[in-house]
Amino acid sequence: MPMVYSISLGTAGNSATNGSANTESNTCFMSPASNRSCGLQSFYVIGKGAGLTAISGIAFRLVRFTTASTAGTTVTPSPKDSGMQAAKSTVKSAGTTSVTGRTNRLVFGCGAAGPGGWVAPNPDSVEVVDTTTHSQDILNVSGTISLNYEWSGEICE
Repeated sequence: MPMVYSISLGTAGNSATNGSANTESNTCFMSPASNRSCGLQSFYVIGKGAGLTAISGIAFRLVRFTTASTAGTTVTPSPKDSGMQAAKSTVKSAGTTSVTGRTNRLVFGCGAAGPGGWVAPNPDSVEVVDTTTHSQDILNVSGTISLNYEWSGEICE
């Protein structure tokens, strides 16, 4: 049975899409430890737009890179079972470095003022990355600039 960890910002707060329309920004990324793979099991998002005059949405793209992202703010995965060991994987919010070898894995989204997300329909559908030189990144993009949202998710090792 895999170990499952919650991921989210350490202090609840807004993340935002890019200040330029249709430009990707990094929401977060995960990279495995040398002796353990890391899988994305679920990712939940909610748009926090207030008083919008147009209906818009935020797309989230799960992508895999053959060179791992490294920049960003550390997110400490929290064990779902308090008796579990600390996560070995690296998880960081926002920011990437120069990455290469992109493979698009899946797309999901939410409304500018509503919920959305993705959950693996079964254990075999967990999106796994197993090489320390690789990362899985969740990118956000919208046709409307600077939309606020919050996110959380679950990874497994």
